[in-house]
Amino acid sequence: MGQPTAEFRHGDLRLLGFSAAGEETYIVAPELNLAFDVGRGQREVLAVDHVFLTHGHMDHAAGIAYYFSQRMFIDNPPGHLYAPELLVAPIQRLLRVWGEIDGHEPPAHIHPAVPGTDITLRRDLVVRPFEVNHPCRRHRRDTVHALGYAAIEVRRKLKDEHQGLTGPQIVELKNQGMEITRRIEIPLVAYCGDTAPGDFLDLEFVRRAKVLLLDCTFLEPEHRERARAGYHLHVSDLREVLPRLNNERIVLMHLSRRTALTKARDYLERELGPEVDERLCFFMDFRRRSGRPAPRQSDSRA
Repeated sequence: MGQPTAEFRHGDLRLLGFSAAGEETYIVAPELNLAFDVGRGQREVLAVDHVFLTHGHMDHAAGIAYYFSQRMFIDNPPGHLYAPELLVAPIQRLLRVWGEIDGHEPPAHIHPAVPGTDITLRRDLVVRPFEVNHPCRRHRRDTVHALGYAAIEVRRKLKDEHQGLTGPQIVELKNQGMEITRRIEIPLVAYCGDTAPGDFLDLEFVRRAKVLLLDCTFLEPEHRERARAGYHLHVSDLREVLPRLNNERIVLMHLSRRTALTKARDYLERELGPEVDERLCFFMDFRRRSGRPAPRQSDSRA
């Protein structure tokens, strides 16, 4: 569809996608077999089995039906879409209507995402939804709030009091029904979608994620009120937000097309001073050169 795909890497984490405010946003983590938002249903999104939708705005959600339809077309199993609870029924209706238009309703798995309730993708990987500060619209008598998502690696580590035991001793404790390990969580990436500042930035798995994907839609000084009205971050919010965060990298998303990246970097330096936090970068600074091959489809099934 002609969009320049960005490819950001940090350690073993690879993130593909595109983000421009009001136009399209999707982020794919191929090795984790998941995507955050679906955008218009680009090829990178079709290759993963799990899509986590933050909210229903068109630039984040337009490709829902296309995602399921194309996976059916290329003989992939139906994907899994996780969405704010109040959006599940409308999405199911959407797929039925597209079935009437297209002649074939694609098979689909639609799941509610509940803040604080982990979604297990693998034994060692969960995704944790959390509510962000971006009320979207009224649904019946309730407000649909946008969600963020954190992908968290889960490990089990032998408890300190059992360190140094032999294998047979550990087996004996397990046979006695004793819990000998403790759960270790390593937040890999947290995606906040569209949002204004909020208490969610104090959540441990958000502020400690190795990579934090953070809204920064508005940069011009005269657009502070527009940011407030639309529940987005303005670059001036970063002065207060950054000291709360312990992320290794903070990737700024959802920049408007009206602000060129070179100008955006100028605004960032002007706002934060010449020693701009070295953790910060703009996602679309990592656009891939044209002509690079699309990523291969994932064979993993969770």
